[in-house]
Amino acid sequence: MGCALLDLLTLSRGRRLRELLDGAGVDYPHLIHVGAGWAFAKLRLRPWRGLRAGDPLLRWLAWDGFGFYQGFFDSDRVVAGQRIERGLDPRQRAVRDQGLGRCLWFHECADPEALGLRVAEFPQGRRADLWSGIGLAAVYAGGADQDELRALAEVAGGYRAHLAQGAAFACGARVRARTPLPEHCGPGALALAGVPPRTAADWTDTAQADLGPDPRTSQHYEEWRAGIRGLWTTYHNSPPAGARADDSAPHGSTPDAASAHSSAHGSAHPPTRQPPRHLTATEPGEAVEAVEPGEAAPFSRRGR
Repeated sequence: MGCALLDLLTLSRGRRLRELLDGAGVDYPHLIHVGAGWAFAKLRLRPWRGLRAGDPLLRWLAWDGFGFYQGFFDSDRVVAGQRIERGLDPRQRAVRDQGLGRCLWFHECADPEALGLRVAEFPQGRRADLWSGIGLAAVYAGGADQDELRALAEVAGGYRAHLAQGAAFACGARVRARTPLPEHCGPGALALAGVPPRTAADWTDTAQADLGPDPRTSQHYEEWRAGIRGLWTTYHNSPPAGARADDSAPHGSTPDAASAHSSAHGSAHPPTRQPPRHLTATEPGEAVEAVEPGEAAPFSRRGR
């Protein structure tokens, strides 16, 4: 955040941020791109206005950081009032709401029941991205015991695939950092994604590789998330050796999770039920990497 702020204030077009990403922060690209989003939000600018730095795909995480900042420091309007900035395209809104979902984890003090009630207040079209962010924060930051994690998975209901995708993102960031995994990461990954952290991290790498040699657009980012959901669904819907076909559904699996896999990977065996609207891909559109500054909003640090 500090490097991005200095780059924006001195019009250096990302020099410090590039040096950080190539140097001391080489193992922390997720954190750095999210932090850049905080800088843009602090200055009331939209990512990536005025900067040319960062990984082409992970640059979209700045919108995650932007959304977290808006929810955390303007909670009356953004959380309670469900305000969203004008002029964002559908995919910018999706990543921004993933960041807002991370904010909700702290705003609701990691309380599964409170999180479920809070997300239910938002329009249905925004809930999947909020649950993705909640899963990311739950596994990356911790703060819940095993009973609470199980309750969180139950409360997520039809959004389990999105919760698992967020958990996998958290594992990917932790493993990439090459530091010892915190104690909460393993139980969190098992509870929300159903696999150990390194397996969940592998899903993020596999889904990213499936995007091709140069993923960079907002559509690529959404396909990345959908691919992770598809891998989660495939893993949990694969029957053990000798099992009957009708015994293959995992505990807690949902029709919409299977739908995510079908739409993301063109499965030859789609689920019999139609996918709910909240799991369909966002509308196609060209990526927008820099937009005009948004209008200023007063800050509020009250919880609600």
